[in-house]
Amino acid sequence: MLRLLPVKKPSAITRPLALTMGDPAGIGPEITIKAWQKLRSDPRNAFFVIADPALYKNAKTIDIPDQAIGIFKDALPVLPIKCAAVIIGKPNENAAPAILTSIKTATKLALSGEVSGVVTNPIAKDVLYRSGFSFPGHTEFLAELAKSTKAPYSQGPVMMLSAQGLRVALVTIHMPLKDVANAISIDKIVDTAWVLNGALKIDLGISSPRIAMAGLNPHAGENGSLGHEENDILIPAAKILRAEGINISNPQSADTLFHKEARAEYDAVLVMYHDQGLIPVKSLDFYGGVNTTLGLPIIRTSPDHGTAFEIAGNGVAREDSLLAAIDLARNMAANRCRYIEGSHG
Repeated sequence: MLRLLPVKKPSAITRPLALTMGDPAGIGPEITIKAWQKLRSDPRNAFFVIADPALYKNAKTIDIPDQAIGIFKDALPVLPIKCAAVIIGKPNENAAPAILTSIKTATKLALSGEVSGVVTNPIAKDVLYRSGFSFPGHTEFLAELAKSTKAPYSQGPVMMLSAQGLRVALVTIHMPLKDVANAISIDKIVDTAWVLNGALKIDLGISSPRIAMAGLNPHAGENGSLGHEENDILIPAAKILRAEGINISNPQSADTLFHKEARAEYDAVLVMYHDQGLIPVKSLDFYGGVNTTLGLPIIRTSPDHGTAFEIAGNGVAREDSLLAAIDLARNMAANRCRYIEGSHG
């Protein structure tokens, strides 16, 4: 049984997606234009970007999100905000207010049901830190913006990365490796698994999710000889979760979890720390991975790459990951809408 929480009915899936500006000196504007060029022929793919229109060629400003659908085939819809002038490829902290305004506006529109979801373009956290930004990243900032409302399952945020059918959800996110063992607890694993299980059912349409748990230590601790966390924390958490109806394995050795045959045995992997999950995803598909925040009252996906200042403005940035993020956001919005409509008749 899912731990369902009160939730406002989501927006209709016919509403456009909101893309954030990301860092204007990075590749965000370039891949946004390229994604629009690929998707413009089908109004069902309609999105708009919340940004300074001066960043884009062939852009047309809109006043409200729904206007994006009508002009999508002819021009990139832009909900305008003002941004300080930047030099492409040169990060500039003066752009930070506009970057954050874009994220806040997109989140507000999603919470109000005016858009079907949010796709965030890459940001450079050090640029934001210099302007006083206090969150580790997008994931934590979006959770703060949406904290007054609940997802239709246990509360996040939980970071999930995906590519070519591989999905990994992280128990810990942005922290030094030396701190990971102390940050893992039975409650933390149980809560993260509940969010993942709910998202697999509601947002991804998997009726009976199968979750594999990665061990923290080499060889999943070798029954305590290579670390005690599996016996003391991970195995007890798995037992609790199975008793609550979640199909999750005991901790498995991470070095054997990600080959082709192993991936056929589960729908997602619960990993203990950042690189344990991101290395397999990026090795499988470096250009097409997607970062998704689970457990929010809104749909949020993002390309699984950074601002790439070093290639910005050269016309060589690939839009694969942004296209995958847009596609996943659309599918998640449709699944969540169907679930909520089915639950509330």
